[in-house]
Amino acid sequence: MGVSPYIRTLRRSIGHDLLLLPAVAVLPFDEEGRVLLVRQSDDGLWATIGGSVEPDESPHEAAVRETAEETGLVVELDGIRAALGGRRLRARYPNGDECSYVATVFSARVTGGVAKADGDEVLELAWFPPGALPVGEMNDLTRAVLEGAGLLPPPPG
Repeated sequence: MGVSPYIRTLRRSIGHDLLLLPAVAVLPFDEEGRVLLVRQSDDGLWATIGGSVEPDESPHEAAVRETAEETGLVVELDGIRAALGGRRLRARYPNGDECSYVATVFSARVTGGVAKADGDEVLELAWFPPGALPVGEMNDLTRAVLEGAGLLPPPPG
């Protein structure tokens, strides 16, 4: 879906200036303990499933919606892994838009649907064992989410 109509309206007023946005990240796990990640179309990097919470939508609803939109999968959320914010959850997009996210990170299991990248925001889907995540092909925001969720060690120092 890309940028939501709500955020598009805000951007007409504030341009590329910083927006503080509620967001979700979803970590579906399979029976082998692998986590599903998506390769983003805007930068070609691996990321968690997720996005902004829309007006009048709960984080739970946003997590289920984002998963279906990006992957074609239906998930059942089975817990909150983290609630994150701060400098590392700040992003500057290729068009110059800046966002600072406060994210609820959910773990989930797939209950239906057919796995298929949406071709808009997501180019590819893949399951990764937690010990073999493609860290070198992730941005700092994704690494921060995975660290906060306990799937990556925190950075040294």
